[in-house]
Amino acid sequence: MIAILDYSAGNLTSVKRALDHEQIPCEVTSDAQTLKNSAGIIFPGVGAAGSAMRNLISSGLDENLKDLIRSGKPMLGICLGCQIILYESMENNTRTLGIIPGQCRRFQDDLRDEMQNLINIPHMGWNSVQLHNHCELFKDVDEEAEFYFVHSYYPVPAQDFVLGTTRYGLEFCSVFGRTGLWAMQFHPEKSGRPGLKILNNFYRYCLEHDHA
Repeated sequence: MIAILDYSAGNLTSVKRALDHEQIPCEVTSDAQTLKNSAGIIFPGVGAAGSAMRNLISSGLDENLKDLIRSGKPMLGICLGCQIILYESMENNTRTLGIIPGQCRRFQDDLRDEMQNLINIPHMGWNSVQLHNHCELFKDVDEEAEFYFVHSYYPVPAQDFVLGTTRYGLEFCSVFGRTGLWAMQFHPEKSGRPGLKILNNFYRYCLEHDHA
């Protein structure tokens, strides 16, 4: 079973709907024992870093997540869940979970495309991902596939953790992590067949490494 972390940060329904569509057993939960017993955790979220961290800390889920990751529990962070596994976020000047070294930064308001035209912030729409390092979750995903983004902030992890990048005015990291701990700025659950393939690959990895 895949646990979808409930920390009052939204976006849980769309993740669960995608997993249900793929017949991947899942449960939305904030219960520590359920998280521990799961094969893996999806850490989704939309909203602000400050309020998300307050929710995690007040519930004790911040330390619980760190312990589970240290124990080898597979985890996939999506959007806000991707951003707050870093050390800090410029959004609300928030000290975040500190699981992977790095910072979350805001796009500049005067960001321009290749033709020097101003582009919209937030970044909202479909873009490709260029992989720079191997990532198990992209197995059998078309290199030309596009994924759905909606965000004003982007992750800047330590270079050793960068797996893939996307261009939107600037080239930013859109996939980072390491084997068993992945983070994606885009929404795989809203990205059609390529995104569903990523979720299936995550589930398959979890089953193969389930030591709960």
